[in-house]
Amino acid sequence: MKSTLIKLATMGSLLFLSSGAANAATLGFDTLIAHRGESVDAPENTLPAYQTAVGRGFGFECDIYLSADKRLFTFHDTSLTRTTGGANTNKCTDVTWDEVSKVDVGSWGKWKGSKFAGTRPALLEEVLELARDGRWIYVEVKSRTPDIVPYIKEIFAKQTKATPRNTLFLAGGACGRALKEQMPEYKVLACVNCRHGWKKDSKPMTTHEILAISREMKADGVDIRFDREVTTSDFIKTIKDAGFELHVWTIDNLSDAVEAFRRGAQTVTSNCPKKLLDNYKAEAK
Repeated sequence: MKSTLIKLATMGSLLFLSSGAANAATLGFDTLIAHRGESVDAPENTLPAYQTAVGRGFGFECDIYLSADKRLFTFHDTSLTRTTGGANTNKCTDVTWDEVSKVDVGSWGKWKGSKFAGTRPALLEEVLELARDGRWIYVEVKSRTPDIVPYIKEIFAKQTKATPRNTLFLAGGACGRALKEQMPEYKVLACVNCRHGWKKDSKPMTTHEILAISREMKADGVDIRFDREVTTSDFIKTIKDAGFELHVWTIDNLSDAVEAFRRGAQTVTSNCPKKLLDNYKAEAK
């Protein structure tokens, strides 16, 4: 079915109108979330990546861990190995901030020899300085236990820029529930990896299972790995009809991004939001 694109000045984005999907969101500065910052153009989970996203007009997602000396810093993997090029192989929860502050996460892989050499992970308080209304920061809490929550709450209490209007949490398990209980003014999305083959011989979770997880967490919604076969219009409708928001990650091609929004996704997280939006605007002309 051919869709019609109508340009509307709504928070800098376009509304995607089609039969059965009136007023659904589509690609825009407020609906595309830069995954780990603009991680195609700067090393993931670093201030340069987040600053690049902000400078281009997008919101962004970051991942956080609690160090052994109780500092909250940005990192994705459970250990420091990959993005330090093997220079430090310790687990994120076993190192002190002093150790983390000395690692170089700007020289691994394609970043070797780049202008980002010497870049360290960021502290959560540095990340929150980038918050602004009209764009979202998605803070993914990698811990699944609630002991990290008081430290998150303390950091948020000491600053003024990150608010429930521009910042939310992605979490799972007891940590997600504790976030909602201790910081009820902030949205918490259950982070769900629901696609074929994400684990050997695993089957995608059903909407019934996802709703059970979301209710147990007292979540406001779900952030789910997009899979064209799994994340259908009916799948998304079931989640949203139950009263939950539905967001998707990580999409780097235009056709999947457009399709995710057509099916009812509220935001799309991407490693390359600028490229997606540029291509989308070019095709819309």
